[in-house]
Order: sequence, then structure tokens, then C-alpha cells
Amino acid sequence: MTIHKEGYGTIIVVLAFLLALNYGIFFLTGVEVTKFTSLASFVVFALVLNFFRNPKREAVVQDGAIIAPADGKVVAIEEVEEDEYLKTKCLQVSIFMSVFNVHINWFPIKGIVKYFRHHNGRFMAAYLPKSSTENERTSVVIENEKGTQILVRQVAGAMARRIVCYAEEEKGIEQGQQMGFIKFGSRVDLYLPVDTRIDVELEQKVTGRQTILGWLK
Repeated sequence: MTIHKEGYGTIIVVLAFLLALNYGIFFLTGVEVTKFTSLASFVVFALVLNFFRNPKREAVVQDGAIIAPADGKVVAIEEVEEDEYLKTKCLQVSIFMSVFNVHINWFPIKGIVKYFRHHNGRFMAAYLPKSSTENERTSVVIENEKGTQILVRQVAGAMARRIVCYAEEEKGIEQGQQMGFIKFGSRVDLYLPVDTRIDVELEQKVTGRQTILGWLK
């Protein structure tokens, strides 16, 4: 287990703040109170480290398979109209990440990035349906070797204030390659062809890079 590079800055800031806080409390109140604040600070720092963890796990690489782009719980499986890029009916599969999940995102299929956009927006709770179109988000369209396109959307949550995405238009990507990172609670939506076979269910917990969500026709 290592720490993800996107967490370095946050971890340094949190550590500096906690050290300064405990020093100030020690200076004002003495040892006894500082014992309790030090313990609380240790717990907070451990939670921050846990949030930015970068687990070592092998990617499931299979032709036609769609692997989970994130850890979390499946909160939506429904037919919708995707009107940003694909302009057609799609199967939407959404994964909600709590603050206790790994927040790295991975590319679900191999292909070429045909479209990438970052959209400013609101910071509603990520489990709400409207968050997919109204929250801060990125949209990435991947085209596989057969010409099939899917859209992957990173959505910020109520606490998330920064989405990192490594996608670049016209660049080839591998299945299971890191796509980005979302800080502090968020959601990832997949927009798939309507004839996609879905192998997961609502409320099912999935593991990014390893759980197969379904299969492209």
C-alpha cells in the first residue's frame, strides 16, 4: 500500500495544521489537554492517509469486458438519453464512492480518448441523480478498436472540490490504466450502448480495476 501522488499536498497541509494546533493547545493549556487533542489529531491524520491510499491490485484485462472504473456501490442502472456527446440512448451505470473508498479512477476499457471536457458546476451530494449533469464533472469518451464508444463521467460530491483527470484527446489508453482521482466523496457514471450486457445489480459493491460490470456486444 502506498500513498497516491494526488494526496501529497493535502497530507502536508493537514500535518502542518495539526502540529501547529497541538503546539498552540500545549502552550495555552499544558500537557493534559494536549494528550487528548494529540490522539484526536492522530485519528484525523490516519483517516486522511487512508483516503489517499493507492492499493496494489492486478487489473482484469479482457476483450469486451467493462471493468469498474472505481470502488464503491452501484447506485443506478437505467436507460437514459446522453446529450453531451453520444447524443443517443444509453445504459447508465453509476458508482458512488464514500469517503472510505479508494478514490482513484481507472479506464474501464482499452481504446482511444475521442473527447475530454471539464465542466464547472455545483457540489450537491453525489448520490443524487441530478449530480450527473449539474455538479462539477469531467466527461471522457473512449472508442475501442471496433468503433464502439462509451462515456465515462467523474462527478464531484458535496465534499469533493477537485477532480483530477489524466485523459488526453486522441491518446491511446489501456484497460485498468489510471484515469484520475476525485478528492473526498464522489461518483463515476458510465454511459454504455443499450445492448450492453450488465452483470452487476443495484446496491452491489464493486472493486475498481477488478469487478467486471458487463460486456460490450
